[in-house]
Amino acid sequence: MSFLTRILSNLSLDGEKPSVIEVHGESLVPVSRATILEFTLRARRNIAAAGVKAGDRVALLAPNSAKWAACDLAILSEGAIVVPLYSRQDPHELAVMLNDCKPTLLIAADETLEQSILDAWTTPCQTICFDPLFAGEASETPTFEHAPKDPVTIIYTSGTSGVPKGVILNCANVDYMLPTTYRAIQDITGERGIDDKVFHFLPFCFAGSRMMLWTQLYRPNPITASTDLTNLVQEMGTADPNYYLNVPAVLERIKLGVGSKVREQGGMALTLYSKAVAAYRRAKNGESKALDGLWLMLGKKLVFPKIKAKIGPSLEFLICGSAPLSDDTQNWFEMLGITVYQVYGLTETTAIVTMDKQGRIEAGRVGIAIDGCEIKVSDEGELICRGPNIFSGYWNRPNATEAAIRDGWFHSGDQAEEDSQGNWKIIGRVGNLLVPESGHNVAPEPIEQKIMDACDTIEQCVVVGHGKPFLTAIVTGNVEQNDVNAVMDAVNTALPYYRRIRKFHHFSELFTIENGLLTANQKLKRKAIYQFFEDAIEE
Repeated sequence: MSFLTRILSNLSLDGEKPSVIEVHGESLVPVSRATILEFTLRARRNIAAAGVKAGDRVALLAPNSAKWAACDLAILSEGAIVVPLYSRQDPHELAVMLNDCKPTLLIAADETLEQSILDAWTTPCQTICFDPLFAGEASETPTFEHAPKDPVTIIYTSGTSGVPKGVILNCANVDYMLPTTYRAIQDITGERGIDDKVFHFLPFCFAGSRMMLWTQLYRPNPITASTDLTNLVQEMGTADPNYYLNVPAVLERIKLGVGSKVREQGGMALTLYSKAVAAYRRAKNGESKALDGLWLMLGKKLVFPKIKAKIGPSLEFLICGSAPLSDDTQNWFEMLGITVYQVYGLTETTAIVTMDKQGRIEAGRVGIAIDGCEIKVSDEGELICRGPNIFSGYWNRPNATEAAIRDGWFHSGDQAEEDSQGNWKIIGRVGNLLVPESGHNVAPEPIEQKIMDACDTIEQCVVVGHGKPFLTAIVTGNVEQNDVNAVMDAVNTALPYYRRIRKFHHFSELFTIENGLLTANQKLKRKAIYQFFEDAIEE
């Protein structure tokens, strides 16, 4: 039984039970299994009426919702390949992806999103919005039966060149991954089953998010979905989840926000919090002092439970991926009684390569290899892996596919190391790709070129920010501070929020061969630059 057959079968059982629960401010809007199934069948009829056939690409541009899930299932049920797009991404960037995959149909949530794409896309295909898509009669056509090697989705990601590449995941990839994620959650939650309250705010179009959505439909278990990323704090409170998938940036903001509020409160609360946190850190490092036991006891009794209740009264654990999570932040949540399970993977690995397991969690490490996936480090220190989770190739990119998969091993581009217990640590990127704490992949070169193009007196530019809260830049040249400010403001206007430069450092000299910051053929020695400017970058 394929993953799609199982999900559709689940939707047909106990139809009144919720499948997707939408969060709207302070309200929860449950959408039943029967309704999701009805949405799916109606969408199928309209997708088929648009001339979509098995193997065609259908692009899906919408924020998270129950209808997103139904639309995804409808496209798959017709045998077409789903190309999910990020609804907040620059339309011109999306147009590049659409020109590459050449969809037969583009489905947009509403006319505003539809028009934004049509304004940027010079060779558009047919389009349809959610309202007409889910109108009319239900399809009576049998569900398409996928063969293991049939592509089911193309998810676009960016490599170091900044050119988007479509990662092809086939039915076998997903059929392998969903039982793996199902077992992993079951190992943590035990037999509680459908009583889990799972909140999800990351866009469904991303690989890890898609696996979370499909895992919940596969179990089956309701997924509580955010509908407004600008109102995330209130939505989390409304959802009151047992766990949720997140990126490090969210956990960092929670930790910093708690610290800020405690400092504002001051007095005995600040003293207890500061002493207890310091005592916990020393205990972790084996450096405990005489009174640390007392401060920890007071913290666990008087401080930590109140903070945990504010973060989430029902919160039991968190799942974190997409970017490196600092040891300190992971330990801070553990101190509050909230376990953070790290996951490592890429779109090309059907989202997952390693996962933390109970009893084997180590702060700063990303867990052990999932069953059936082999991992090793190449002679260059790069993590390479093989297994049924590895993608079948990049859409229309045979050379890129050959470069990524060599002798059956996928080359991740990440530097990694393994401890004696098989627990992996991601050290950094082999290449230049930046992954800030938001979890987005950012190619620095196009941004650097935009900055230099905007100002003749900026001679060199290096964008940094891997594993950091935001991007910054180092610029050289005989340029005034005000001019650099103006350039950054102008360049940022045309960039999505996660690619904007928040701060910069002006270096009075140039990068040269002599100072060790340029190669012999005048290329930037990025690692040397990062080391040279380490203090400035941290500041």
